[in-house]
Amino acid sequence: MITGELKSRIDRVWDAFWSGGISNPLQVIEQITYLLFIRRLDTLETLEENKAALTGAPIRDRLFAHNQQHLRWSRLRNKDAESMFEIVDKQVFPYLRELGTTVGGDGSAYAEHMKDARFAIPTPALLSKVIDMLDHIPMEQRDTNGDLYEYLLSKIASAGVNGQFRTPRHIIGLMVSMMAPRPDDEICDPACGTAGFLVAAAEYVRTNHPAVLSDTAQLKHYHRCMFHGYDFDSTMLRIGSMNMLMHGINSPDIRYRDSLAETAPDEEGRYSLILANPPFAGSLDYEQTAKSLLATVKTKKTELLFLALFLKLLKTGGRAAVIVPDGVLFGSSTAHKTLRKTLVEDQKLDAVVKLPSGVFKPYAGVSTAILFFTKTESGGTDDVWFYDVQADGFSLDDKRNPVEPNDLPDVLTRWSQRTTTERDRARTDQSFLVPKADIVAQGYDLSINRYKEIVREEIEHRAPLDILADIEALDAEIAAGVANLKAMLA
Repeated sequence: MITGELKSRIDRVWDAFWSGGISNPLQVIEQITYLLFIRRLDTLETLEENKAALTGAPIRDRLFAHNQQHLRWSRLRNKDAESMFEIVDKQVFPYLRELGTTVGGDGSAYAEHMKDARFAIPTPALLSKVIDMLDHIPMEQRDTNGDLYEYLLSKIASAGVNGQFRTPRHIIGLMVSMMAPRPDDEICDPACGTAGFLVAAAEYVRTNHPAVLSDTAQLKHYHRCMFHGYDFDSTMLRIGSMNMLMHGINSPDIRYRDSLAETAPDEEGRYSLILANPPFAGSLDYEQTAKSLLATVKTKKTELLFLALFLKLLKTGGRAAVIVPDGVLFGSSTAHKTLRKTLVEDQKLDAVVKLPSGVFKPYAGVSTAILFFTKTESGGTDDVWFYDVQADGFSLDDKRNPVEPNDLPDVLTRWSQRTTTERDRARTDQSFLVPKADIVAQGYDLSINRYKEIVREEIEHRAPLDILADIEALDAEIAAGVANLKAMLA
């Protein structure tokens, strides 16, 4: 996490945009993303030049042709404001838009998502000021780059605009830790937004399986085949791609796709791990929805269709951790019941973790839970682990200030013990196991309140006749006082 002077520098960049007339936080981050990408291209070109100087070998594929050298960040930053603005507007952005299709370009998702880049900085003075500020931010270290971009993304939520695109980082961290991604996983988020789940999964693998960085085959898989994210918002794709780049993943598969549409490519059984927070109650073109999903669950509810999609995308043995609205757990429609029955009977439902309703504030107060399941196509649900999270380390109001109560570490600890000591837990505890037979008996209802036992403290009350006697005594005392008052006034 960034602190101190670096944090202050980024805040000053943000403030410069706002005072310069760009107040939409997504647009601010988008423009910063473009500038960071330009700086990244210059860094890559410099690395190739240094390598060529050391080896004596020529540079095969330049990012900048001989007549484009003036477009490089290292050249731009020394221009006067008017010249800089003219070059960026008329030459750099057209170059970015063509980069994805140019032979010898960056050859990655980042170049592809720059093809509709639009320059929106209104004045030469603002551009010059921002480039100067960004130039003084150190970006040589992967950890610093990642933390920098995460801090920028946190401003989406704190600004209260379009925060629905960003799942709280600590909730993502919990889900990733519980799933424990492996170096051989292929991980997908079909509604990736800013790619927070994919970034967290990458960091987990890098930290817990360091050999992935030294083994040539594993490293290639890590950079090119491990991470897949889809979204139909081009701004989110650019931001998500840059988020991955800043965290050191060179060529993730981040693509434009309406995951629920009939036109989406058939990738049945491709992925070993899905991490997602799909949109709830989103707009849906029912006529364009994939027929294969409607065959599984006939509904217009996006959260149910995404669950059906996850089951389709997972390979046998694949795992999923996904956030769903509470209605998925107890909804009474045929689609709700069918999907829950499928998870319990045909697949292996591992856990239901109930989240407090304030987790997504200030921009949403919806009650949610995390479903954990494994695709087996042959059942396997014996016991389902339930946990009732009551505190996540932040206040559950719109301010979401840090507080001491936090159940998330306990969730992770007890998750690892769910097949051992958790079996001895009572239904009155915060976490417990529920046998499949009990869930079937309840019509596949997965709401924790259906199974949790509430302990009510026994309170002894006085006998009713004693209470009535006290009331009569008070009435008599009041009557006597009124009589005395009348006597005094007579």
